Amino acid sequence: MSKRPQSARQTLALNIIRLRKERGWTQEVLADECGLHRTYVGDIERCARNVSIDNIERFANALSVEIWILLKPHRA
Repeated sequence: MSKRPQSARQTLALNIIRLRKERGWTQEVLADECGLHRTYVGDIERCARNVSIDNIERFANALSVEIWILLKPHRA
């Protein structure tokens, strides 16, 4: 039985959550680092909103990673 691949939105959300938690940051801290509102960060992490490439770049810069890292499926 094959597992259905994650959507890009799910992959992005899971990577943001993982990287944020690795840094010990709350959603509010990440939002401040990105220059975004905390509720927007929460919506992205819950896959409740679509995100622009500009905001993906903001997340990557805040988390000090290349953009592609946020879109690459993570293997535990």
